Amino acid sequence: MKELQKITSFTIDHLKLLPGLYVSRRDKIGAETVTTFDLRVTRPNAEPVMDNPAVHTLEHLGATFLRNQEQWKERVIYFGPMGCRTGFYLLLAGDLNSEDIFDLVREMFVFIAGFNGPVPGASAKDCGNYLDMNLPMARFYARKYLDEVLCEKQAERLVYPE
Repeated sequence: MKELQKITSFTIDHLKLLPGLYVSRRDKIGAETVTTFDLRVTRPNAEPVMDNPAVHTLEHLGATFLRNQEQWKERVIYFGPMGCRTGFYLLLAGDLNSEDIFDLVREMFVFIAGFNGPVPGASAKDCGNYLDMNLPMARFYARKYLDEVLCEKQAERLVYPE
């Protein structure tokens, strides 16, 4: 078996990586481009990772928001957590930059930070682990991301570190 090549996300220096909104990759599928964004909520290897119930709640709220957002819903391919629990991936149709979706992501996290009510899809009929939810912690992480990353456009939080 030949030696496996490192995938792109493993080539980013996670010791320098701050919470941010980064372009992780762009993939061509036929004539179309899909842009993968890295919504890094916590600093890798420097602060605690998000707990599973908060991540699960953020996923439900974020995916619901994105698929109902009038301007972007037709371009949303996927929104979900990273295995390391430091952030989320957002895949959108189009050749996009972090600046292009900054307002969308801010709007999503404002929605999550202020959400008060039953979490969409949090029922036995709709979800495979519906009891694993923590809305207060999801709101905490949304406020943290708003304060650290989405308060203003900061170059060091929009482009991966060298």
